[in-house]
Amino acid sequence: MDEDDGSRDTAIPPGEAVKRAMERLGWSQSDLAFALGVTTATINQIVAGKRGVSHAMAKALGVALEIDPRILVTMQAEWELQQTDGPPEIVRVRSRILADYPLREMIKRGWVPETDDPSKLREKICRFFDVQDIGDIPHLPYAARSGRNSAPPSQRAWVSRVKQIAHEVQAPAFNAAKLEQALERLSDARSEPQGVRHVPRLLQDAGIRFIVVEDLPQSNMDGVCLWLHDKAPVIGMSLRFDRIDNFWFVLRHECAHVLHGHGKSAPKLDADLTQTIGREVDEEERIANAEASDFCVAQDKMTSFYLRKNPLFSERDVLAFSKKMSVHPGLVVGQLHWRTDRYDFLRRHLAKVREHLAMTTMMDGWGDVIPVGQ
Repeated sequence: MDEDDGSRDTAIPPGEAVKRAMERLGWSQSDLAFALGVTTATINQIVAGKRGVSHAMAKALGVALEIDPRILVTMQAEWELQQTDGPPEIVRVRSRILADYPLREMIKRGWVPETDDPSKLREKICRFFDVQDIGDIPHLPYAARSGRNSAPPSQRAWVSRVKQIAHEVQAPAFNAAKLEQALERLSDARSEPQGVRHVPRLLQDAGIRFIVVEDLPQSNMDGVCLWLHDKAPVIGMSLRFDRIDNFWFVLRHECAHVLHGHGKSAPKLDADLTQTIGREVDEEERIANAEASDFCVAQDKMTSFYLRKNPLFSERDVLAFSKKMSVHPGLVVGQLHWRTDRYDFLRRHLAKVREHLAMTTMMDGWGDVIPVGQ
């Protein structure tokens, strides 16, 4: 049902004002028609509310009847608005959802089917967020940086998509010891971009559901750690930076959350993650950042190299140090970037990894949609 627009049953047609002015002057409809140079039928239709008053007619009536034409124009507009049917209910539903969530992008991505049925749209949105009513959609805490109480709508939508896909994935019960073993094996995979191909299987064996979902515009999401239940952790990544340094840092960061049991009460959202290194964050994020940095390049060795070579880091020195540490040069370059704040330095070594990862895991985004139960 349409909501009352505030003018229902209150507006009157401008013909009523014309009629009162004629009575005041003692004029008949024929008299007014004569004064205006129009037919009596025209005046009759205006008085009966069957004919609208144009701006030109309002000015003519204003002169003839000595009334403000703006009154007639306003009355006409309010009368027409009152007589006009409200928009379809789907307009109200779409607008309400769009005010809080990136509905257009969610439909474009295939996360929510497009429909003109308001009931079905409400149902699909509630199913997407796993709630009974749109008003029940939770406000997730914002983890990565201090100063924000809850995650923006685009981030909530992204995390919900990760969770939705995770429910479709089968995995054994989580085993922390197996995750530790997986990380030891993955440390050997850091030397080549192709090494990322081993991530999905090793995490799966440890009982972790690894989900890749392209980030939404302006969400700046890097990753998330959440739990379907106590034995079912989920790691979601966006790969918004298709770089080897960012991939390993974000992955190890989320693995740290899992190992320490973070995110069980509420998902740990990580946005603009590398911008939090060395900054004030909560204790859980500090731990995850430290472990992720140390995984990319052992920090005691990295600090020693930095102090010895600063401020002149030659490409030869970087390559030699990378080889010594058995890591891809991009990981060393990534560490130097945030330490020196020089993000243009040796960027050609920041190898892309997404195409390699796509060989061993399904990805939601970049033109593809992972099918989920509807």
